[in-house]
Amino acid sequence: MRRIGLARVMSKRGWCSRSSAEGMIREGRVSVRGRIVRDPETPTHESEPDIRLDGVIPDAQRRYLMLNKPRGLVTTAKDERSRDTVYRCLEDAGGDWIAPVGRLDKASEGLLLFSNDPAWAASITDPASGPGKTYHVQVASIPDEVMLRRMHDGVDDGGERLAVSRVQLLRSGERNAWLEIELDEGRNRQIRRILSALDIEVLRLVRVAIGSLVLGDLAKGAWRELSDIEVAALRGD
Repeated sequence: MRRIGLARVMSKRGWCSRSSAEGMIREGRVSVRGRIVRDPETPTHESEPDIRLDGVIPDAQRRYLMLNKPRGLVTTAKDERSRDTVYRCLEDAGGDWIAPVGRLDKASEGLLLFSNDPAWAASITDPASGPGKTYHVQVASIPDEVMLRRMHDGVDDGGERLAVSRVQLLRSGERNAWLEIELDEGRNRQIRRILSALDIEVLRLVRVAIGSLVLGDLAKGAWRELSDIEVAALRGD
């Protein structure tokens, strides 16, 4: 049976974040089979039945949420620069620990998932088998078919080859346009880096779908629980 660090075991069970677990272990609040453990890296069986926090075995209910992230919030629990975070939108979501599944940068908005199920989260963010992500992107130009083809064929940026899996023009005005872009991998700021390499300015970037789950009419800054069907579909069941 595989052994991993105690803090990681607590995180994998959805009790808390790994960093929070490390702190509670060092404070002497965690015991394994009746013995206080103070080293977060103490090798522990993943299925160990008698791990207690403050004398009690936590019963973490698995939770799966979606949020319509507003622009201007950072995707983290705490920010060293005291900027507003996405957790401002989840103040009424209850006290259970949940973590972002993937990220959206501060300037981006739209569909963002949260869960305390690390295995499910890993299946969503897996670049090889996870669901595709769809974005609506407003740009300060009118890309033609040649430019759309270049986005699909890929660009070199900082030694990385970056490309979109699908792109189409949704609508255009006199000086700007909206594109629908799909990614089948999730590299850091991938869309912004591709468009910057092509000298295309991004005005807005909104994630509108992850796999079959669509943002729909969920209000800006609002969240909701996912249904069992939605959870299973994103996992690929």
